[in-house]
Formats: sequence, structure tokens, C-alpha cells
Amino acid sequence: MKLGFREGILYDDRRLDWDAAGPRPVRWSLWYPAADNAQECEIQERSWFRKAAVARDAPIRPSDRPYPLVLLSHGTGGSAAGLEWLARRLVDRGFAALGVDHHGNTGSEPYRAEGFACLWERAPDLSLMLDRCRDWLGHFAGRIDADRVFAVGFSAGAYSVMLLLGAVTQFSQFERSRLKPGGPRGPREFPDLADHIPSLLRTSDVFRESWFRMSRSYRDDRITAAVLCAPGRSVLSFGADSLKAVVAPSLILVGDADKAAPAEECSCWLHERLTRSALKIFGGGLGHYVFVPEGTGLGMAFAAELFTDPPGIERGAVHDEIAALSAALFHDGDGGAIGRTKKAPFPGL
Repeated sequence: MKLGFREGILYDDRRLDWDAAGPRPVRWSLWYPAADNAQECEIQERSWFRKAAVARDAPIRPSDRPYPLVLLSHGTGGSAAGLEWLARRLVDRGFAALGVDHHGNTGSEPYRAEGFACLWERAPDLSLMLDRCRDWLGHFAGRIDADRVFAVGFSAGAYSVMLLLGAVTQFSQFERSRLKPGGPRGPREFPDLADHIPSLLRTSDVFRESWFRMSRSYRDDRITAAVLCAPGRSVLSFGADSLKAVVAPSLILVGDADKAAPAEECSCWLHERLTRSALKIFGGGLGHYVFVPEGTGLGMAFAAELFTDPPGIERGAVHDEIAALSAALFHDGDGGAIGRTKKAPFPGL
């Protein structure tokens, strides 16, 4: 199937950007089935990631029914491009996929401590895309279904998706009272994050207002099922009662050798507290970054640890399996394969 691609930017008038200079920007990328006669071209930009050829701004492929929509939320410091590998595989399975770059917490712009500390601001970015679907759908209106939607998040993106399902944050993992002696003071991409929070609370009205929104509910009932890839320690901040109230089915995927978000500490913890979840732990020594794209020569030169897997592991094959599991859950519709009232250790979808 030909891969169509469009991108753009929306502005959220309800929230300021971190400089308080204007509305919060939400950059978006859309992958979709393109018309059979569309012309695909290789992407010329220098990138750490391998990317497939796309038919930029091509007409959408005719279909008897609107294409189901999957929202994508990247890991901390990443970008929508980091989930292109999943987007194109979902397109091959009859979906459209829409990713966003989360302001201040994305590699598509300069990193901001505010964006890394206030992860809860990422969930409204995704809801905004549904609220303002006419602005990005354009002449695709009626061809993509923005009323019944699925979501996939990786690492901090899994936290974002859980907020959409109804989880509520009780605390920030990097506030002073939560830090352990000698423990991390921030994520890999912003290792001194905790040291910025006190001064931001004193000096930034935008940051302070966001901090007070930490424990707001960001539930969006338009999200009917979700895949959570290697959820990070940020999920440990969710209140138990809010997790019990999550009704949408979810599939949690993680590698058995994930050091950034250990399976027992994060994924298993979350699975045990959700009533409609399935858990799959990939064996073979797979780490956290198996959920990012295959690397180019440039990527291997600058960050080989992101793109190197154990001997005998083909990342592309793992990605194929993840896409197949995701599509099976979404095609199932109401999550019946996971079950309505019980946890499952991954029964097969």
C-alpha cells in the first residue's frame, strides 16, 4: 500500500507556550493510505532514523469505510518521527496514524525543563487534535474516523496515553520529596531536571499554572483502546483509584532487559492495577530502545546504544510483531480478547 504523509502545526489557545509568548504549538504528522497512483519519494533529510518513502500530500486511497485513526505519543525528548516505523505498518493494515511533537519535550525544538517536568501537558496535545480535527483533516473529512480513536504511546508517551484513559497523576517523580539519595535527578535526555523545578516555580507563571494542573483528569472517552510500549517510571505516580476506573482495554508491551523502565517495576506494576489489560514481555534481551526506529549510519555514529540489539534480534521483525498485536487489539474493537473484568498475562489477540 502506498504511504501518504502530511504535516502541519496547530496552536492551543487554552494554553501558553513555555515562554508565555503565544499559544502552545502542537506540530503534527499524519500517515495514511495513499491513492494507488500516488508517487512515493525517498525522504532526503539527514536523520538518525530509517524512514520509508512517502507520497507527500497525496490523495487518500478510496475506501468503503473511513480509516480508523491511531494517535501516537513519542517518548520523552523524542518526536512523532520516532514512531514512523509503527505508523507505516498500521497504514499497511488499514489505519491512519497521527503523531504529535510535545512542546518543550521534543527533539524537533530546543529542550525545555518545563516540558520534561510537566509531562501531563502532553495528553491535551492529543485531545486537541481530536477537538480540532477539521483543521488538519481538510478534504480528508469523512475518509478518516476521528470519532472512534485508538492510541499508542512509547515510554513517556505511554504515560500520556494512560492520562487519556483516565489515570490521574498524584505527584511528579522529580519533585524534591520524591528523589532518592544518589538516584536519578532527571531522565537520560535531561539529567539535572529536578534542579530546575524550584526556580521555575518561583519565576515562571506558565510553569506554576501547569504544575497546579498536575492532578487534573485528562480523560478522553474518544480513546477506545490503547497500546502502551515500555511505560516508564512516570506511571508510578498514578493514583490507584483512577487506575481502577480505567475501562478501555490496553496492551502493555516491554522488553525483558529494559533498564530504563524495568518490566517488573513499571509494566507489571501497571498491569496489576488495571482491570482490562494484557501484558507481553518480549524475551531475548530486548531493551527500552527496541521501540525506536532502526538506525541509519548517522544514528549509529552518534547514538549506537539506541539502535543496537542483542545478537540474533532483528528490530524490524520485532516491529512487525508489535504492529500486528496493535492492529489485532484495535480491530477487535471493544477489547474483548483482553476481557472485560479480568487482568490477562497476554492471552494472544
